[in-house]
Formats: sequence, C-alpha cells, structure tokens
Amino acid sequence: MALFEIVREVHLPPEETWRRLTDWEQHGQHVPLTRIIRTDDGFIARTGIWRLTFDDRMEIVEWREPAFCRLEKRGRVVTGWAEVQVDALPAGSRVTWREDLHVRGVPRAFDGFTRAVSTRMFSRVIDRLLAPAGP
Repeated sequence: MALFEIVREVHLPPEETWRRLTDWEQHGQHVPLTRIIRTDDGFIARTGIWRLTFDDRMEIVEWREPAFCRLEKRGRVVTGWAEVQVDALPAGSRVTWREDLHVRGVPRAFDGFTRAVSTRMFSRVIDRLLAPAGP
C-alpha cells in the first residue's frame, strides 16, 4: 500500500475548512478527467474519458463533523482508505489528510511512485479547496 499524509494550516475556521473538504463534488473539479457521483453511503469518483473509465467507490464509514471522517475505498481498481481530520488552531485550522491506497494490478514495487503521484495530486486538491475566495 502507498501510505501518505498531507498537513496544511489555513486561516479558515474549522467549520468552513470542514465544509470545503467534504464538499465531495468539488474534488472532481480539481482532479483531471474526474467527476463525483453521490451514493447513499458515500460517493464514486469516476475517472476517464468515453468508455475508458474506472470508478473509485468510497464509503463513508465514520463521520464526526466538523473534525473527522474516514472513507473506505471499495473500487475494483483502487482500494484502501482515507481519513480527513480538522483541528482548531488559534488563527484557523490544521488539516491532516491520511491515505493508504493501492491500485490493483500495480506491483508493490511501484508503491513509491504511487505514493509520490498521489501526494502531489491530493496536495493540489486540498490547496485549491482551501484557497482564499477570489474577488
């Protein structure tokens, strides 16, 4: 598995930080070729174009708003879990995003590459979701 952790401190109150991070549909706006589809127990991240797509099905297994949620990845291609934690700071919030994922069919020898690509992609998503609003 490719375990990684991303930590950010932002000048947003915890409730607003939480709202932005758990607006799952907005995640799709920042991941190329991906759209988010809500389900009864979580959501599906559908990635690809035309018929060349795969679904990353995520089930929300723990939800403690506005501080913590845990997702289990139950797709045929991507498996693992993700945790989002929001802690209050005197001047805003600290976000800790932990994720452990595996892409089926990709040998464990490539976990370092998977970790590097995933860290870069999720860092970009988090940074964009938490960016100050434009004019």
